[in-house]
Amino acid sequence: MVKIEVLGTGCAKCKSLMKNVEKAVEESGISAEIVKVDSIQEIMNRGVMMTPALYIDGESKVVGRTATVDEIKKMLKK
Repeated sequence: MVKIEVLGTGCAKCKSLMKNVEKAVEESGISAEIVKVDSIQEIMNRGVMMTPALYIDGESKVVGRTATVDEIKKMLKK
């Protein structure tokens, strides 16, 4: 199972990224655990200075912008 984490405090871009992640997982048909990380301390501990951020299996994939559904699907295939 893939672990996908969306880091952000709830801004519009963070919510948009979460929706895109959910849609990408649904369209890909993969089994994934999607976790919302909204703790400022946790976000800072990872060295993220701009949100939203996307982590897949513990690896930083996107920081400071909203990835598209297609971008996320490509990341999930790797």
